[in-house]
Amino acid sequence: MSAGRRLLRVASLAAALGVWQLLTALDVTLWLRFEQFPTVGEVASALADRLGTDVYWQDLGSSLRRIVVGFLLAAVLGVAAGTAVARSRWAADLLGPLVEVVRPVPAIALVPVAILLLPTTEQGIVFITFTAAFFPVLVSTRHAVAALGPVWEEAVLTMGGGRLRVLFSVVLPGSLPGIFGGLSVGIGVSWICVISAEMISGEYGVGYRTWQDYTVVDYPGVFVGMATIGVLGWLTSTAVEVLGRRVTAWLPRPVARGAAGPVRATSGAASAASAFRRTSAASPSPAPLGEKEPVS
Repeated sequence: MSAGRRLLRVASLAAALGVWQLLTALDVTLWLRFEQFPTVGEVASALADRLGTDVYWQDLGSSLRRIVVGFLLAAVLGVAAGTAVARSRWAADLLGPLVEVVRPVPAIALVPVAILLLPTTEQGIVFITFTAAFFPVLVSTRHAVAALGPVWEEAVLTMGGGRLRVLFSVVLPGSLPGIFGGLSVGIGVSWICVISAEMISGEYGVGYRTWQDYTVVDYPGVFVGMATIGVLGWLTSTAVEVLGRRVTAWLPRPVARGAAGPVRATSGAASAASAFRRTSAASPSPAPLGEKEPVS
């Protein structure tokens, strides 16, 4: 990213904070009422006070732990289930209807189920976080796997590879962009639901503390919690996106506007394409292949 774009992003955030400070300092009351909002200075002062307390860091660590555990479980099981549903007719028939019935239910609506089903509140909040991320990951993986063309799979099978070889050499690598799209959505939804679950049934955590501040009319503390949630969500989403770019570094990347071509190939992708062209020139072209259905 260029320095100009970075400067523009910082300027947009500074402008938003400036407007907030101006509206609250002047107690503007038009259609929206800002007279009860804390100013940016009051929130910054409250944040500085919280940073020096053990309770703030305990809450932050509790929310992060719940997010990490629930999200990792959702990532592993969501990718596995999505791949199975896309690749196997048995899995599609067994899991597909259940997924479509449960998926529209908001994860936060499962709080009573978690309280009744699981022995501790901590496990219930992790369960809510897991459920929130699981379905976006599953659906994205299912669509990414189903969209793969059959050519490379047939090539591996023709050369004597088995189903495991196809899975780990063709299906999963080819589905990585779609999988990471689902992971990026899942981490954001996880933060929404873990904060809501902490507000309802938590004992520690950023969401729990934010709700407690609201009940005692500590509005600067409420905004400290909101800012903390926003920063944590941004950091974790950025971490997922950076990991996705590193894992899929072999894929072609778009070039900047005004370049000669729409995409540029990385060195690994270019080498693979060159090797494929040489192999294709030395062997007869295969017959056209139709779209495959999931295998049983």
